[in-house]
Amino acid sequence: MNFKVPFSGRGHKYTDEEVKLVANVMQTAIPLTQGKYRDEFEEKFAKYLGVDYAFTTNNATSALELSAQMCQLSKGDEVICPSHTFTSSMYPFIKNGGHPIWADIDSETKVVSLESIKKCVTAKTKVIIAVHLYGYCINDIEAIASFAKEKNILLVEDVAQAMGTEINKKKAGTFGDFGIFSLHSHKNITTLGEGGFLIVKDLKYANIIPMLRHNGHTTFDYVRDKYWIPAMGNLDLPELNGLYLMPNNYCLGEVECALGSKLLERLDDLNQQKRDRAIKFIDSLSHFELIKFHRVESMQHNHHLLVGIVADGKRDLFINKMAYEYGIQCVVQYYPLNRYDLYEKLGYGNANCPNADAFYDNMVSFPFHIWMPDDEFNYMLEKTKAVLSDLKL
Repeated sequence: MNFKVPFSGRGHKYTDEEVKLVANVMQTAIPLTQGKYRDEFEEKFAKYLGVDYAFTTNNATSALELSAQMCQLSKGDEVICPSHTFTSSMYPFIKNGGHPIWADIDSETKVVSLESIKKCVTAKTKVIIAVHLYGYCINDIEAIASFAKEKNILLVEDVAQAMGTEINKKKAGTFGDFGIFSLHSHKNITTLGEGGFLIVKDLKYANIIPMLRHNGHTTFDYVRDKYWIPAMGNLDLPELNGLYLMPNNYCLGEVECALGSKLLERLDDLNQQKRDRAIKFIDSLSHFELIKFHRVESMQHNHHLLVGIVADGKRDLFINKMAYEYGIQCVVQYYPLNRYDLYEKLGYGNANCPNADAFYDNMVSFPFHIWMPDDEFNYMLEKTKAVLSDLKL
């Protein structure tokens, strides 16, 4: 059906300046991949986060694949991951030999906590995946990082939805061994639909990522008399901790990198726009007991998504009325991973995550793209009040 207020798969629109930049780079960049715009984007993003090493990838899943490879998992190694997240938070680690252990979420924040992680840790735990879901930087991520370091467990921060958020003036994605960021179409900034970043702390990872990301390409380790003999460049196997890793091709193009550099200049402003709107929406509905939100007004939350809980088992009634009476496309997101066919068929269908199950069974996600016109936003707010009032009777 055609919705008056659709749940858009596009996070924002581009300025005229950004459009002109893309057109110019399309015509002038040589080469169209792995050139100066990639280098500039990586340097700019590293500076924004306050880190030393930042690497572009063609999407966040590729960044997760690279991090999973560098975790060097062996048979029986356990990987702790919230059951309530997007699928690519976990499956790259399964592909690389990890055994998933599903962690529950905190009932208020909807993300994992140190307490929920500790319940999952065993002598076999090799990796913890901490997902900053819905745009919220995990409240105790510092404590999780300290715990992981103490236990000699690798920490992967999935920041796909929370770019630009921070806690104690330290950006999400900079606490762990690996930080994963997304520039997907739905995110608060997007490089023409796809794109991602991988952040690492340790030089041993930074040294091999260029080869690991780009087909094992490297230079010859000797001086050639003729530049074309034996070929343009060499191929080799990236080596980490005395073991070889198979390379991939996860590069992001020059057009996307140039655009990303420009978009980064207004990331904080775009996040603030969503934050202001989210708070307005949440506060306007605060007197309705039937729906509750996780309200955060600081830079700890970029409100990538606007998510609430509908009480009394009335979630489906709420969505039905919003959609079919008022044309507002609310959705339900993130079926607990252990409940999907994919993970059940792999033998990973068991989980003890009551908070995640209860949240999924009662959650609603509202249309909340940055480019939503004010009249559509106000219409959605007005009709939300009307539906909540009807359901209260």
